[in-house]
Amino acid sequence: MLSILVPTYNYNIYPLIATIHEQLEAIAIPFEIIVSDDQSSLYTEENKEVNVFSHTKYLFQKQNLGRTKNREVLATTATYDWLLFLDADVVPATSSFIQNYIDELQQDIDVIYGGVSYQEKSPDSSTYLRWYYGKHRESQSIKKRLQQPCFIISQNLLIKKDFFLKANVSTENRYGLDNLFSHQLKVLNARIKHINNPIIHLGLEENTVFLKKTIEAVETTVYYEQKELMECTLSNLQKSYCLLEKRKITGLFLRLVTPFKKRIEKKLLSSSPSLFLFDIYKLHHYASLKKRVDA
Repeated sequence: MLSILVPTYNYNIYPLIATIHEQLEAIAIPFEIIVSDDQSSLYTEENKEVNVFSHTKYLFQKQNLGRTKNREVLATTATYDWLLFLDADVVPATSSFIQNYIDELQQDIDVIYGGVSYQEKSPDSSTYLRWYYGKHRESQSIKKRLQQPCFIISQNLLIKKDFFLKANVSTENRYGLDNLFSHQLKVLNARIKHINNPIIHLGLEENTVFLKKTIEAVETTVYYEQKELMECTLSNLQKSYCLLEKRKITGLFLRLVTPFKKRIEKKLLSSSPSLFLFDIYKLHHYASLKKRVDA
């Protein structure tokens, strides 16, 4: 009935697998858990211990695949028609997490998305930006998610196997591929159901790392636009750029923001980041790239 698939890299996934396995055994359904380790150098001995659980196997990749290719390997390896993808650095928010998904399985649905949440207590200053962004932008109510139903975060995703393999059009090792995947859900007219069944995202990157990955995600968006695999008006970032272009003020925007870029970075890395400035920072990089590639 259900394949739980966990790609991992340098993260201890034993606590997550133990929790998920306990919930699965309690409801007595056919299941398997597959962990695919993307050639980690850390926690390999701890992670091998998940083999002690029934219907669970640990795979160690002989070369580094990247998260998206690793997920495709997991999907093709899976036995069952429904795939539950979980990132390694998450934990179910409730003891009924698996049961909540089982209750929603329907033949006329392709994707079920339970959402993402974050711990209430703020972390130390070194990871505050990632927590603050996740808390205010990724952790959304069903009502808010339904405004853009195709946008999902694949840390916690239940999807039919055949549909996933159709939607997963790129396996390049890039950051920010959830946007491309969400676009494919839209293109394929995915039948998506949003429910309140979140995971808690525990693995917070340091502020500088998260800011770097944010820029990489913007570059990924432009890259796939150029390859005509993603439309240019899908995300709020893209729509903001289109508005600048429509009003013919993109050049003015770039000239105004560029002198303040370092000061914006400093504010984002501080103990009181601004999401407004975070959006300006992303839009500045996106607009700069667009002007360069369209020149």
